Amino acid sequence: QVQLVESGGGLVQAGGSLRLSCVASGSTFNSYVMGWFRQAPGKEREFVAAISRGGINTYYADSVTGRFTISRDNTKNTLYLQMNSLKPEDTAVYSCATGPYISRRSRDYASWGQGTQVTVSS
Repeated sequence: QVQLVESGGGLVQAGGSLRLSCVASGSTFNSYVMGWFRQAPGKEREFVAAISRGGINTYYADSVTGRFTISRDNTKNTLYLQMNSLKPEDTAVYSCATGPYISRRSRDYASWGQGTQVTVSS
């Protein structure tokens, strides 16, 4: 069983940047595909980005392509999400999750962190 803890969220003005982190413990981090998802109030959880076990392959939602970058450091058991050019519509709770394979569907991911709030003001 893997435990995930996100951090790095906060309040930022539109156009600003934030870097989210997700630290994993309790299992072999590099055996998992990792993903970031987000959920805004009153909306369903949506895919943001995913990264392969070795960090070579990355995948993004169209809404964040070119602005967000997912990465991982397997020596530190840590997943990152660099978010630039933030928009008010990026406001949501961001969660990381482990998966057996790359997928954009949240139901394919097994373990989830508690999430970190990102608020972008206009």
